[in-house]
Amino acid sequence: MSRTVHTPAGDARIHWHAADDARAVLALGHGAGGGIEAADLAALAAALPARGITVVLVEQPWRVAGKKVAPAPRTLDLAWTAVWPTLTEPGLPVVAGGRSAGARVACRTARETGARAVLALSFPLHPPGRPEKTRVGELREAGVPVLVVQGGRDPFGRPAEFPSGTEIIEVPEADHGMAVPKRAEIPGEKALHTATTQIADWLDRLLAG
Repeated sequence: MSRTVHTPAGDARIHWHAADDARAVLALGHGAGGGIEAADLAALAAALPARGITVVLVEQPWRVAGKKVAPAPRTLDLAWTAVWPTLTEPGLPVVAGGRSAGARVACRTARETGARAVLALSFPLHPPGRPEKTRVGELREAGVPVLVVQGGRDPFGRPAEFPSGTEIIEVPEADHGMAVPKRAEIPGEKALHTATTQIADWLDRLLAG
């Protein structure tokens, strides 16, 4: 089910993948270079409803309007927080998340929205080749539990670059888009399935706590 939500930044679109007897909602935003069709977002939307998690994929207004370039972070945050009341309508805990730029939005707004936790897929820890331009502060200041899911060869930050104590799932040999080379020991589909199962297990522990 899709629904348009008006925000100060324009119309956003949300896509509900509802679970029967849902225990929580996982809201996921897309990156600055793509939309909700990203492989990891689609995999979570397909798998998690069977585990009692309703997945909502959120299209930012710039994407709905057909623009090719994402706006400034402040505008992304504004649209995300405007959508949030719709996400809470079922009366369930809401976990915020997203991939790349969407993960940053979820971290920056977690305190304001009251998110239960944050799922950060392909978190862009720094621009490629610029480790000194770290965004680790966004992770640390989320104020809620954060799970990072990172490709083993992500140029925006490899798993070993994250601070000690970061809860992280590594997708072996995956790049920023979670693509795995054909030569990889673990095929891409299997690697993504394994990561999805680990995310579901994390959500189970989170909701049981």
